[in-house]
Amino acid sequence: MAAPVGPVKFWKPGSEGPGVSVSEERQSPAESSAVTVIYNPYASLSIEQQRQKLPVFKLRNHILYLVENYQTLVIIGETGCGKSTQIPQYLAEAGWTAEGRVVGVTQPRRVAAVSVAGRVADERGAVLGHEVGYCIRFDDCTDPQATRIKFLTDGMLVREMMADPLLTRYSVLMLDEAHERTLYTDIAIGLLKKVQKKRGDLRLIVASATLDAEKFRDFFNQNDTGDPSKDTSVILTVEGRTFPVDIFYLQSPVPDYLKSTVETTMKIHQMENDGDILAFLTGQEEVETVVSMLIEQARALARTGMKKHLRVLPMYAGLPSPEQLKVFERVPHTVRKVIVATNIAETSITVHGIAFVIDCGFVKLRAYNPRTAIECLVVVPVSKASATQRAGRAGRSRSGRCYRLYTEEDFEKLPKSTVPEMQRSNLAPVILQLKALGIDNVLRFPFLSPPPAQSMVQALELLYALGGLDMHCRLTEPLGMRIAEFPLNPMFAKMLLESGNFGCSQEILTIAAMMQIQNIFVIPPNQKNQAARQHRKFAVEEGDHLTMLNVYEAFVKHSKSSQWCQEHFLNYKGLVRASVVREQLKKLLVRFKVPKKSSEGDPDPVLRCIVSGFFANAAKFHSTGAYRTIRDDHELHIHPSSVLYAEKPPRWVVYNEVIQTAKYYMRDVTAVESSWLLELAPHFYQQGT
Repeated sequence: MAAPVGPVKFWKPGSEGPGVSVSEERQSPAESSAVTVIYNPYASLSIEQQRQKLPVFKLRNHILYLVENYQTLVIIGETGCGKSTQIPQYLAEAGWTAEGRVVGVTQPRRVAAVSVAGRVADERGAVLGHEVGYCIRFDDCTDPQATRIKFLTDGMLVREMMADPLLTRYSVLMLDEAHERTLYTDIAIGLLKKVQKKRGDLRLIVASATLDAEKFRDFFNQNDTGDPSKDTSVILTVEGRTFPVDIFYLQSPVPDYLKSTVETTMKIHQMENDGDILAFLTGQEEVETVVSMLIEQARALARTGMKKHLRVLPMYAGLPSPEQLKVFERVPHTVRKVIVATNIAETSITVHGIAFVIDCGFVKLRAYNPRTAIECLVVVPVSKASATQRAGRAGRSRSGRCYRLYTEEDFEKLPKSTVPEMQRSNLAPVILQLKALGIDNVLRFPFLSPPPAQSMVQALELLYALGGLDMHCRLTEPLGMRIAEFPLNPMFAKMLLESGNFGCSQEILTIAAMMQIQNIFVIPPNQKNQAARQHRKFAVEEGDHLTMLNVYEAFVKHSKSSQWCQEHFLNYKGLVRASVVREQLKKLLVRFKVPKKSSEGDPDPVLRCIVSGFFANAAKFHSTGAYRTIRDDHELHIHPSSVLYAEKPPRWVVYNEVIQTAKYYMRDVTAVESSWLLELAPHFYQQGT
């Protein structure tokens, strides 16, 4: 029978249980300084007993035997089976970290690298950053002499290979969450296949939460004889401790999945007994919107005298690490947690206590169109594999329920799996890194899933235009090598390296750092007008880049005060992070001897310098009221979050990125002169284009 959940109706196999009341979230003032506790159901047991409770423990000796006897071990294990935290420790205990060697574990996301490293350090009674450490972009928490178990993002592993191509310090490398098939996971996979041919002693563990193990095994298997006894790679499956999850579908589609997520959450909270809720949405803006709506709803219910509190927490990749780690904290029995997340919570993290999952049925993916040379973020239906992973989050510590905000008929139409990033991304950063690693013929690189040829051609053309490659597609010296050393998009790197020539390195450092941070402007739903009034104080007619420069300079002028940020509706933690990123980038500029100069308030050198990096992302205002790209005549619009939105449209602009919703929107937009494009990128634009 169908049971109502607000106006949203789900198919379900029985009647609802008795209801429980709701109350509002109340945050303790001391919370921000509290020690993070990663919740686990065996917290009352000793560390050793907790480790032995994990499903992977019973396979400890078998795993060590396979690592000893095969070059590559592919492990299939549900998220939460213990593979990420335990296998590195088993290897250390078995001697793989003796004589200064290191066991490395890569993660596609920084939150996983940090949280898993923290857990392993706790289990070993170690200080994080000593025996156990992590290394993510702009944050290296390791000790070169002492660290023996090192967690790092796959992008950082690829970067390490620029200094040490054969990864000589590592005895074993574990590629965790390999099923996510991120750009850098796939690059690491291809590079490690080459390294293994030179280093027969290097062991590789590929860990995946989905059943695509044969693809990995066959890729790494160096046995050409057809005799299975000579295989160099092998598969092992770890049975997880999972509980049944009931799936509920909508009877008919909903027009607004954000509203439906809020309604479904509140209904579960009012009608169901204990158990935390995990809601999946597509991106940061959606997450923050729903978090605000839920907090308001919870407050309204609190006024009716409900005893059970609701603690609403966001979870997305751009959230600062301390905020991300809050989802793992234990809460009292009188509180129910609601985690509103992007697909980061599908497999990268395990939060115990989740009994209810709400799946909006969509995901935001990066998609590159080589025909138009536009890479944008697109909201698309999830794959069946992702929907299954999402539902499984409700069955980790108890039986659970998954409410899918789409019909069963629509589920059957979903694609089986997500297209790997390698086949839907702008490949310029990847090709540059491969060239810097000495791989001249990128077309012959062993890609697990080869990218489209047109994407490769576009990437080579852009890198040539930026001056990173010469006409023979070889890395230029020193510019190409220096661009490759920046942990940034090549366009940002070129802009930074040119900033000394334009006499504005101080301003460009700030702009580059600010552009790495999401949502500097805070817009509370109930204070939109006040926030807009404060934000206008920083806005300039030239556009978003100089506006961000103004925000940061005002932040520094006011002693980086959190109170000042609150009064001006600015993201304090984001600005602090921007200042850390700026320091890291500054060190690179000092190393490359880029002169420390300021334009002293003159905007022109700064704008020209931005064009020197972002000339490929240029658009011209058209009589139809939209912008069009210069080379491919593709229609674009200014994003509503831009300071140029609703202003008189500048004739020419450059932008950082495009996102696609109802239209193609340019984000981080700045007005420029067309003559600058011809002057600074004559090989890319000819007169008359």
